[in-house]
Amino acid sequence: MAILDILKLPDPRLKEVSEPVVSFDDALRTFIADLEETRLAGPAAVGIAAPQVGHLQRIVILDLSSRPKTPNHGHLVLVNPEIVHWEGYAMGREGCLSVPDYTGNVIRATHIRLKAQDADGRESEFEMEGFEARAVQHELDHLDGLLFVDRVVSRRTDLYRRKVYKT
Repeated sequence: MAILDILKLPDPRLKEVSEPVVSFDDALRTFIADLEETRLAGPAAVGIAAPQVGHLQRIVILDLSSRPKTPNHGHLVLVNPEIVHWEGYAMGREGCLSVPDYTGNVIRATHIRLKAQDADGRESEFEMEGFEARAVQHELDHLDGLLFVDRVVSRRTDLYRRKVYKT
């Protein structure tokens, strides 16, 4: 396994739309293992999308298993994910490995139904709410060349410089 370089804004590859995965093979599983290793090496990220490492395929990893009080499906590898239903909305603060110096307020759906494949091509459907729904919407945006800074309500009032704590 390898830790991959995370692209940072303003890298133009972060604005590109990813292609669907068509081959569910060992190369895909190896890439997913590398993507997970990269997520774990970062600063407590609950999710990562393939475009964040310059791999323009529709692959997302999401892991909320460390948040037992948050309704979630645990560790998910989502290939070719698609939101098929959404409802409600709420504003919440988001950050991103590709925008390390800022956080911002973004409006997202509060409940979603998601359809996706796993690393072997098997299809699943998930009902998600709250933080898990927000996190997966954030990661799916990467697949369409969007970052949370593209969705902040106002760059003047809803974008914040991330605090840096001295150790």
